[in-house]
Amino acid sequence: MISTHLRIVAIVGSLGLLLFVIELVRRRRLKEEYSVLWMATAVVLLLLAAWGGLLRSLTHAIGAVAQSSTLYFFGLLFVIFLLLHFSVRVSLLERRLTALVQEIALLTEKRAGPAQHEEELAEEAPEDDAVNA
Repeated sequence: MISTHLRIVAIVGSLGLLLFVIELVRRRRLKEEYSVLWMATAVVLLLLAAWGGLLRSLTHAIGAVAQSSTLYFFGLLFVIFLLLHFSVRVSLLERRLTALVQEIALLTEKRAGPAQHEEELAEEAPEDDAVNA
């Protein structure tokens, strides 16, 4: 059973998180797509803090002994899914960056033309001969 004082602190903390996320979106420091996740998290925390029976029922449903274990379990799941989501995003951005760099290289090569490419090969050739000698 969570004490009344701790319940009040949890409610205030959840409301603070909700207001903080709204403020970050308003100042354009957090994208809207991520704000949905954080606002949902704040609302779930608020529900768990305000409705004591919900946490107790959830603890019983997953077979945990203590309510704090339930909170830690779901917090860990949240962090794992968040890390997985960001890993997917980073992988996608890395692929897009590689494609962009390759496209820029092709455009630079196309703009330079074959004449400049032949000059570069001619400049490199004497160095190759000196190394082989």
